[in-house]
Amino acid sequence: MNLDFVEGFNIKIATNEDSSNIIKMLKQIALWMKDNEINQWSFLLDGGDDEEIEQAISNQETYIVLKDNDIVATFTLLSKQSEWDRDIWGDDISSKSLYLHRLAIIPTFMKKGMGRSILTWIQNNVSDQEYLKLDCVADNIKLNSFYKDNKFELVGLTDGHSKYQMCIKKN
Repeated sequence: MNLDFVEGFNIKIATNEDSSNIIKMLKQIALWMKDNEINQWSFLLDGGDDEEIEQAISNQETYIVLKDNDIVATFTLLSKQSEWDRDIWGDDISSKSLYLHRLAIIPTFMKKGMGRSILTWIQNNVSDQEYLKLDCVADNIKLNSFYKDNKFELVGLTDGHSKYQMCIKKN
């Protein structure tokens, strides 16, 4: 299933065949972050979350952004809280939220509007939820600024993680 995005790019739901490429890409980005002294995702370098990533792909919750059949970005959208989400957000019994995880863009496509375009695509293509929620490391100043600049509201801090949400329900 190809979904409209921006010219020259496609977003599609990842398949099990994409798993190894997605994990490899996430590890490369984690290494890039480490090399750039960004304290985030270092656990991925040791295989942390590999099973969770594969499960999200198997559950059709992970998306890939393609440019000329190459994966240039990925993200996961959960309609049910993960254990991590419950720890950060508390129990969400309303089920009106979508949780964004592992939004990752390869470095050559960073700072070119890709992240903003992905967030806009999510807003325009997810109509059955009220909120889009995410968390990020509180001391990652650039990432926190990115979410604030993209109309996310900072709603709290838990265990060193900033919690952001945006209303995505269409009226």
